[in-house]
Amino acid sequence: MIRFENVTKHYRGTSKPALSGVDFEVQRGEFVFLVGASGSGKSSCLRLILREDVPTSGRVAVLGRDLRSLANGKVPYFRRHIGSVFQDFRLLPSKTVYQNVAFTLQVTGSSRGFIQQAVPEALALVGLDGKQKRMPHELSGGEQQRVAIARALVNRPQVLLADEPTGNLDPGTSVDIMQLLARINAGGTTVLMATHEAGFVDAMQRRVIELSDGEMVRDEVHGGYGDTSNIPRLVPEEVRGAAAAAALTAVQEVQRQTADLSVVRAALAEELDAQRKAAASAPAPVAQTAPAFTRPTEPGAQKADAVAPVPSDEARRAPVEEQTPAPVGPRTHPIVLPQVDVAELGVADRLGLSDDDAEEVGPTS
Repeated sequence: MIRFENVTKHYRGTSKPALSGVDFEVQRGEFVFLVGASGSGKSSCLRLILREDVPTSGRVAVLGRDLRSLANGKVPYFRRHIGSVFQDFRLLPSKTVYQNVAFTLQVTGSSRGFIQQAVPEALALVGLDGKQKRMPHELSGGEQQRVAIARALVNRPQVLLADEPTGNLDPGTSVDIMQLLARINAGGTTVLMATHEAGFVDAMQRRVIELSDGEMVRDEVHGGYGDTSNIPRLVPEEVRGAAAAAALTAVQEVQRQTADLSVVRAALAEELDAQRKAAASAPAPVAQTAPAFTRPTEPGAQKADAVAPVPSDEARRAPVEEQTPAPVGPRTHPIVLPQVDVAELGVADRLGLSDDDAEEVGPTS
C-alpha cells in the first residue's frame, strides 16, 4: 500500500535534511503509528504520501504508483483513494455537517444519488446520526473531529492518514476517536497515524515506526511509544468545582455555628459555677431581734405593732439547729442546660426553625 525506498528530503534554506534514508513498507489493512519528537520528520512523510511534496532522492510508491512519475493533473484523482484527518479539523464554518461531508463528493463530481446515500452512511459510522443540519460552531471538539473523519471516509478510501487527530481533544474524547479509528481499520482501511499520544500507542500495541532527526530508528510490529523524555508533561492545577466549593462552605458554616454554641455553653457554665461557689461560701443567716415599727395611726388609736418579745433564757440555751430561722427572701434555683449533640441536630434545629417550637422566633426571623 505504502512504500518508502531510501527516501531523503531536503527543504530550501535548511542544511539538515528533513528525511534521510527512510525505508519502510505498510501492508494493506495495517494500523501503523508514526512516532517521534517534533521535527523528527513525521509530517514530511505524510506530505510525501499525499503527493504534496516529492522526495529529493529515493522513491515513494502509494497504491502501486510511483508518485514522482505521477503527473500533476492526475494528483486530484489519486487523492480520492486517500483520506486525511488533521489536528485542526479544517471544516467549512459556513456549511452544515451534511454539507461539509458532501463537499468532497461534490468536488469529485459524484452523482446526487450517491451523495444522498454515502453521506448518511459516513455520519452513522462516526456516531453523528441526527446532526446533519448542525453548524460546526454548534458541535464540540470531538464532534467536529468526527465530522472530519466522516468527510475523509465518505469517498471510501483505501488509506486513511491521521496527523495528530487527538491533539486538540480532551482525554475522554481522544479515547472515543481512537476507538473509532480502530473500528475503521477493522473494516479493512489501512491507517497510518502520526501521534505524540504515548498512552494510546502503548495500550494498542500496533506496529510502530519511530523517526529521530529525519532518520528511521525503529520499526516494531507490536511496539510501544518508546522514549517519552521529549514529551512535555504538565501538572494540572487543582480546581475546585462549584459543588465542592458549596460543600466546603456548608461544612465551614456548621463548624462556625458549633464553635459559637460551645463558647456560649462554656460562658454559661462558668457563670453557674461562680453562682454555686458564691452561694456555698456565704454565711448562714442569724436570727435577730426584729426592731419595733409603729404604723402611723389616727389620734387616740392604739399601736398596730408591738415590740417583739425578747427570747427567754431557755430559748437562748436551745440547740443551734432549732434556732436556725428559715431563709429570708426568695432563693433562685440553678439553671440546668440540656446536653445537646450539635452533630445530631438537623439544619432546621440549628437555625431555630424546627417544628417543636413553631411559635418561637428563631434567629433567622
